[in-house]
Amino acid sequence: MNFGLLGIDTQVLQVVEAARGRGDAVVIGCDLPASLPGPLAGLRRADSWQALLDATSCDAVLVGSADWNAARAEAVRTLVQAGRTLLLAQPLELSMLWAYELDMIRQDTGARLVPLLTARLHPFVRRLRAAIEAGLAGSGPLGPLESIGLVRRMPTRTRDTVLARLAADADLVRVLAGDPARLATLGAVDPDAAWSTLAVGFSGPDLVPTRWQVAPGDSPALVITLQHARGAIEVEAADDPTRPWTWSGPPAERLAFDTAACLLDRLAGGAAGDGVPTATWADAARAVELAETVPRSLAKGRAIDLHREEFSELGTFRGTMASLGCAIVLAGLLVLVAATLVGGIANELDPQRWGIVKTVATRIADAWPVVVLVALGAFLALQLLPFLVGPDRPRDS
Repeated sequence: MNFGLLGIDTQVLQVVEAARGRGDAVVIGCDLPASLPGPLAGLRRADSWQALLDATSCDAVLVGSADWNAARAEAVRTLVQAGRTLLLAQPLELSMLWAYELDMIRQDTGARLVPLLTARLHPFVRRLRAAIEAGLAGSGPLGPLESIGLVRRMPTRTRDTVLARLAADADLVRVLAGDPARLATLGAVDPDAAWSTLAVGFSGPDLVPTRWQVAPGDSPALVITLQHARGAIEVEAADDPTRPWTWSGPPAERLAFDTAACLLDRLAGGAAGDGVPTATWADAARAVELAETVPRSLAKGRAIDLHREEFSELGTFRGTMASLGCAIVLAGLLVLVAATLVGGIANELDPQRWGIVKTVATRIADAWPVVVLVALGAFLALQLLPFLVGPDRPRDS
């Protein structure tokens, strides 16, 4: 495959290394820094990202998050509208609305959006899921599963870096524990200090209690712990792709696995086997939604219920019509009050002194039923729009 670049970051570089190992090539790039790492030395640069709209320029476009800006966001939106295949770093933008907007455009154009959520492809994740299923059934050697803990070690723990890491780690939370129904946060009272000690709890009716928290560390990594009744299983997942993952539960094991190469194999049509399925853009959007909920939970100081709403054009239309219907009802009541007031004043006016004013006010007071009826009729007519446009397309993967 031939790849194009739109921006760059560590996730994209990992995919570039894997692509070169498979014999693929990066043939064009734009919106890149002045100096590029060794694997990209001599890369042909395009004057504008619009060169990536041409399907003959490359087979797929890698989108990086470093130096993200509004111009690149618009470029991504246009590439999705053009139906291109995109491999996108996660997260690009911590905006649920932006993510779901891309998803709805994707459904229209048939573009393929593949988020770089590659950690779920590691064989240890499959083993962790098997251990969780055994623990839930009470058939594992360590007894029933009691909780799942994820500790994110980070050298820099600012608001933006913490939320960015959570937007990626939330995908593993969903893979291991399931889709949460409620999110709760725990942090310092001071909003600026809360992020360095942030803890996020995920819960639900059928969900094992799951906790994600931030911790200091010079070597970025995610430590996953399955706490059972008679022991624990611990896996350390290093962010550095050259470092192997460590399985500390019985038996102890270290395994180096190129998750980016696995993703490219699946993208090229390779068999997924019995492992965890490749992440879809819907998975990425849901992870961004979970991360975006955290500041709201911190500000309110309470748990937030998560509504598993499926975003689509029809769903957006229904939401808009519901809001518009409420607005029409309120406006109708205001028109009724205003018309009654105007009519009452008109009845008290002297026809010889205020003849024209009395006539106009009387007509306004008499016309309000027609105005409200026309508004309600137009609103009801809009309900036929989905039948004229066509049925809502089902969400695909």
